[in-house]
Amino acid sequence: MSDPYADFPHLRFDRPSPGVLRITLDGPGLNAVDHAAHRELADVWRAVDRDPETNVALLQGAGRAFSAGGSFDLLEDITTDYAVRLRILREARDLVFNVIECAKPIVSAIHGPAVGAGLVAALLADVSVAARSARIIDGHTRLGVAAGDHAAICWPLLCGMAKAKYHLLTCEPLSGEEAERIGLVSLCVDDDAVHDTALEVAERLSRGAQQAIRWTKHTLNHWYRAQAAVLDASLAYEFLGFGGPDAREGLASHRDKREPRFDGPTSE
Repeated sequence: MSDPYADFPHLRFDRPSPGVLRITLDGPGLNAVDHAAHRELADVWRAVDRDPETNVALLQGAGRAFSAGGSFDLLEDITTDYAVRLRILREARDLVFNVIECAKPIVSAIHGPAVGAGLVAALLADVSVAARSARIIDGHTRLGVAAGDHAAICWPLLCGMAKAKYHLLTCEPLSGEEAERIGLVSLCVDDDAVHDTALEVAERLSRGAQQAIRWTKHTLNHWYRAQAAVLDASLAYEFLGFGGPDAREGLASHRDKREPRFDGPTSE
């Protein structure tokens, strides 16, 4: 039988327990997401959905981080190449809806920095388990673009509009402990327990009544589906911004490890 995950060489797969597929982000730069990894992270959930051997997917990061977000090369190409910008926009939308539409429950184990495309899957996961010292950041406005990806449909539902606006407008980081306190993640545990706890949750789900669990996920995710227009608007504004001067300055400031100096147009 052919390997259903052969098309995803930039992700690492193993099966730690019956019915549990563990997906590990494992790349350079604290698991930064490059062109290939971005496509694979968007598409892998379709393969999980069709895999008869998998009841639950468990997503984690290798090493010291969950994911540092988009690589510098990916971000540079988005700001300079219109065709790339359109492709990544489409993949960003696919990532959100492929996670939502995957019938199998998804568990995430979040430790270290969690930013960008990796954070999308981590927070849209059906159960998110964060380490106390995890550093969760939606850094879009710091990069000079609108908070797109998952943020506009996910954060207000999880933690309320006031907290969502504060963190999405300011890019203020959250620890795993604070993320649990405001409802952004399901559980917060000690750093050395995050992977074991996430696996225990995945194993419990894998032993459960599969159809009941999947139908429950499907029904609850109508809350996200109802916000599809919000997602589309946020992605449109985000990727419109990637073509402007603020995004170029935001990326340059990240490369130079300095505060950005935004002076782009302010008219709407």
